[in-house]
Amino acid sequence: MTRWMLGLALLLAACSRDTGDIPRRVDTAPDMPRQSSTIVVPVSAKLADLAAEINRATPQTLWAIDKREEACVPAQRITACAIKREDGSCRIGIKKLKVTPNLSCRIVGQAVRGPIALSGNGSVLTLTLPVRATVSAQDIGHLIKRETATGAANVRATVKLSLTRDWTPTATVRIAYDWTNPPGIDILGKRVVFVDKADAKLKGVIAGLERSLPAQLAKLHVRDKLAMAWRQGFTVLQLNREKPPVWMRTTPQALGFGGYRVRGGDLLLDVQAKTLTETFVGDRPNDPKPTALPPLASSLGQQGLAFNIPVLAQFDQLEPVVLRALEKRAAKGITLPKLGAVDAQFGKVTIYATEGGRLAVGIRVKATLHSGLIGETHGEVWLSGLPVNAPNSERIGIEDLKIATRTNSKAINLLIALFNDPVTLEAIRTALTEDFAKDYAKVLTAARTAIASRREGDILMSAAITKVTHGKITVTGQGLFLPVQAYGTASIAYRPGR
Repeated sequence: MTRWMLGLALLLAACSRDTGDIPRRVDTAPDMPRQSSTIVVPVSAKLADLAAEINRATPQTLWAIDKREEACVPAQRITACAIKREDGSCRIGIKKLKVTPNLSCRIVGQAVRGPIALSGNGSVLTLTLPVRATVSAQDIGHLIKRETATGAANVRATVKLSLTRDWTPTATVRIAYDWTNPPGIDILGKRVVFVDKADAKLKGVIAGLERSLPAQLAKLHVRDKLAMAWRQGFTVLQLNREKPPVWMRTTPQALGFGGYRVRGGDLLLDVQAKTLTETFVGDRPNDPKPTALPPLASSLGQQGLAFNIPVLAQFDQLEPVVLRALEKRAAKGITLPKLGAVDAQFGKVTIYATEGGRLAVGIRVKATLHSGLIGETHGEVWLSGLPVNAPNSERIGIEDLKIATRTNSKAINLLIALFNDPVTLEAIRTALTEDFAKDYAKVLTAARTAIASRREGDILMSAAITKVTHGKITVTGQGLFLPVQAYGTASIAYRPGR
């Protein structure tokens, strides 16, 4: 009696062989937005090499003096009083009386420098120049044959570097110095110093350094190095080799000066290249056409590398994964509410994009109730739904699920019951999520390797990914697509002979 009533209930709940329409296939393309990046183009020089050039250009003898001084030792005077008051103050006849005349002399001397050194830290470049001066006063008042004085000074310069619009290095020099031992002598009890004479000459030396330093910086050949790096910046890099092939094309657009740094024994001029970064899926895109080195731009704005990495789970890769998940579900045994145990055999799985940004999954199925109330049901089940994910998550959910079937059953659509089962649906969703997470990790690893280091002649290009974010998953004609934004640092450096 119970068996008969269950069969009657099944018949009353029967539906037609076909339910709903099979989802229509569409072929939408992934949306790959362009990104703007700033890539550092360092031009480096050894401070020791630059200091050697400055030393070669600066004479050892900085200046020399040979001149007659009529008042080498000024006349000495005293104050005299004709009549004094009782308190000792002068009442009449205050006079200054010369007791010794001006003593003339001939001043002869020179200053020599020690080694010029360059050092610095961060954005401060420091130049130091030790100076030793020897000054003689000869034939002093026809009384003293010679008196000689020695002195020492330390010249210190802070140098601010920049580049003109035509890439010529410039230097603004602020120089200060002090005499650690001012040159001076004692003549007839009078101290005579020659700092003013030495200072006049030292100012000329300082002016010469301000003129010569940019000339030495020009020997860095900044423009030539930048022109080579600029040309190499027009390139195509392969981010992923297969499943699917992914390419990044870089097109430099502008160059700006980002300052300079002193690091260890190196002077680094940081030039920044504003670059358009485009990502392509499939065939290798055409190389960008190089342009001439542009004038220096005033500002390039945001710093750092930014580009898109498409994580694309292709449908032909997802189909066997979903089939394996369903086969595992069947092997564990399937029991449906009110219907009991079911034997299910899953066949070909077809996945594609359908209208409204939805995913269509078609599955061939054979199913039989253990109770034997109805015979074998076979046909196709078509699921369609909207894949969703939380920001920065690869976990896929399916919303607004719809089911359509093509079945031989006239009594009951057993396939609808089978695919309304939450456990069966979770097996499909888990299969999609796990495989997508594997693709995500694989693509990121390949991209990091591809951009880590690449040499083109004397140019070394390198980059590092420091941050990754991604948006919402979408369905495209090629597969499930997750737009991943990668951020980091990149450089194009002139490195000859390495």
